[in-house]
Amino acid sequence: MAGLMAAFGNFTHAVVRGVPTSLAKEALRTDNLDVDILKAKREHELYVEVLKQKLGLEVIELPADESMPDCVFVEDAAVVCGDTALITRPGAESRRKETEDMKRVLSGLNLNIVEMTDESATLDGGDVLFTGREFFVGLSKRTNQRGAEILADAFKDYAVSTVPVTDGLHLKSFCSMAGPGLIAIGSSEHAQKALKIMQQMSDHRYDKLTVPDDIAANCVYMNLPSKGHVLMHCTPEEFPESVKVYEKLKDHMLIPVSNMEKCKVDGALTCCSVLINKKTNV
Repeated sequence: MAGLMAAFGNFTHAVVRGVPTSLAKEALRTDNLDVDILKAKREHELYVEVLKQKLGLEVIELPADESMPDCVFVEDAAVVCGDTALITRPGAESRRKETEDMKRVLSGLNLNIVEMTDESATLDGGDVLFTGREFFVGLSKRTNQRGAEILADAFKDYAVSTVPVTDGLHLKSFCSMAGPGLIAIGSSEHAQKALKIMQQMSDHRYDKLTVPDDIAANCVYMNLPSKGHVLMHCTPEEFPESVKVYEKLKDHMLIPVSNMEKCKVDGALTCCSVLINKKTNV
């Protein structure tokens, strides 16, 4: 397992997708907030720029599709671990078409494709937390038990535990990995309860990084050969108190990335990319 953990966060490629103008009015959302679409597009451009220019990942950019208002949130369409890609079956019927382009791109990267064809199963990638040692799958409005079972079947090398998501859209709406063995978690009661369940179900010990704001607990961790530990997280303008917590991580290269507009339609930082570690073919 130690070898596996050494590779945790190693990524070479990222799949992203443009922001459709239809996101402003038609994307699914919990709260009815107005989205400034130009600002949303600019935020996303900066996010992609960080992946490409600052971090040197090979970024595959899919064009926005106006008929799929939520398509920028690519994370929900696939779960990639090692050289296997599980093409999901999103919980919202309006989002199921999003998986087609994702499947095409991941096939092009020569990943082993597993498709979720069972019509009783639903799974959004935003409900899947991979810790490097195991998977936690949130059972939410978008993901059910059958979806979790198919994921367990696709990634047989890892234990899979389910966690009830009683509040918030997805499991990763209030937690994510901030480093090897380090879970970033929100302070709300339901976030803390979910963490307790994860700790009880796991054979591993995780450290926790508790941030005051739930959505700020969603960050993107990478371990890159030339950069070391990298963390993309919320900005001080959005969540000043949570940023102070991240700033305590002295070994990480910290990159604040704004996500204010996509937040209004329940989009978090991890939602906007599918990260892949593609071994070079020898």
